[in-house]
Amino acid sequence: MYPFVRLIKEVLRARKLPPLPPLGTHISHHRCWPQDIDQFIEMNNGRILTILDVGRTGLAQRVGLLRALSKNRWGLTVAGSSVMYRKRIRPFVEFRVVSKCVGWDERFMYLDQSLWIGDDCAVQALYRTAVTDRNGIVRPERLMAALGLRDQSPAFPEWVQRWIEADKVRPWPPLDDGTSG
Repeated sequence: MYPFVRLIKEVLRARKLPPLPPLGTHISHHRCWPQDIDQFIEMNNGRILTILDVGRTGLAQRVGLLRALSKNRWGLTVAGSSVMYRKRIRPFVEFRVVSKCVGWDERFMYLDQSLWIGDDCAVQALYRTAVTDRNGIVRPERLMAALGLRDQSPAFPEWVQRWIEADKVRPWPPLDDGTSG
């Protein structure tokens, strides 16, 4: 089940924090609860993605994105992701999620998130996201203008640019559709 209580708690907590600029960093704090673990007595990888979703929602609250979505009747979608899992998250462990936008191109915004246990990074994820309306994708410069930012996107870190380039050569639809074998 989706952790709606965590999501509501995060939005309410983020409302009390100072607003962030569109490229600001949001930090949220969490704990691994028994409902988060899998048969290996660690946080389930799917739950980690959901916790990152909660962190992105806190970021969206603080940069004014939730308000812009509501005002303009826009939606928000994830169009791609790459995740590195490096450390297990055991029950009752406290951790923090660091969320920030690293830039945008002509269609998408790219978000960097990491999950930290003390000084150790346990998970890092890069997301390609888009704002949508009834006509499709809302151009990022239109979104940034709604957030009060008129600047160009900062240059992507090299690893982000390489991921974008690598994803452009990925076959779509996948070559194996499961019907020949």
